[in-house]
Amino acid sequence: MKKYRVAVFLALSLLILILCPWLGAQAISPSDIWGGSALESRIFWQLRLPRVILAWCAGATFGVCGMVFQAIFRNPLAEPSILGVSSGAALGAAVAIRFGLGMGILGAAALQTSAFVGAMLSIGIISTLSRMVKGTKDATLLLAGVAISSLFTSLIMVFQYTGGAAETYSLLSWTMGGISAVGMKEGLSAVPSLAIVLAMALRFSTELDLMLFGDDIASTRGVAIERTRRILFIGISVAVAIVVSNCGPIAFLGLIAPHVARRIVGPRHMALSMFTALTGGGALLLCDTAARTIWAPADLPVGIIISFLGAPFFLWLLFGPKDR
Repeated sequence: MKKYRVAVFLALSLLILILCPWLGAQAISPSDIWGGSALESRIFWQLRLPRVILAWCAGATFGVCGMVFQAIFRNPLAEPSILGVSSGAALGAAVAIRFGLGMGILGAAALQTSAFVGAMLSIGIISTLSRMVKGTKDATLLLAGVAISSLFTSLIMVFQYTGGAAETYSLLSWTMGGISAVGMKEGLSAVPSLAIVLAMALRFSTELDLMLFGDDIASTRGVAIERTRRILFIGISVAVAIVVSNCGPIAFLGLIAPHVARRIVGPRHMALSMFTALTGGGALLLCDTAARTIWAPADLPVGIIISFLGAPFFLWLLFGPKDR
């Protein structure tokens, strides 16, 4: 039965990845690309395909990040948006929008550069606070992240309230989360973040498996608990910072994807990492396809759809069956 579920899931994931570039407000067929108009060809290669790649990589990154956070905190409700990293990136973007900064370093837009700096600031604050507590407990970083997230969110609201109409609209749109890519360079911008999280999840898969049983058992099996937890937290947070700087904060995806993947392949992190990536990537890709299709030509922020689906899922985790 498990092999059947895995086969069906892999087939669905491949089907989603193949079909979504062709779907949208105006469906495009292969004949339109090879032998069709130049306009349809440009839409596919410059807009559709880069956006699909960005959405899939971003969703896979959020999913794997949530999986790792849930393991190192031993908390099924942990995910990037709760830990302050997404809020830090949003605050950085808010500063760029509010003060109309120009182009950023290395040719990146000021919005993305400031979002990355804000996320790294959040990581630094949370890590510093956790080091101030002797003998860091499982919940220390999690609670520190919640507090920092609340602080940053309040600062973002200040920028929204004091800004002009255009600035307030830009801030609101960005903080909702959205996928937008023009050209393959932007489409591939989330690949480094996905490479980081997958590499770390696979490298520390055994440690993650053991940490689920508690610090005492993991320590007796040779796991350096504090060192491993800090390495994973910082590395995964950097990956979150990269992807959030490209598509904005998207909540709940890091919560949903790991739980769905566990139902398919179980709790072992070597296989779970890959299937969580497939789940997160496919989920965000489907939601983004719906976002650019349902109210076309308007482009609905994909974060709205993810939140609409994630809120009841969160409640199900809290009050649903406890045999997960």
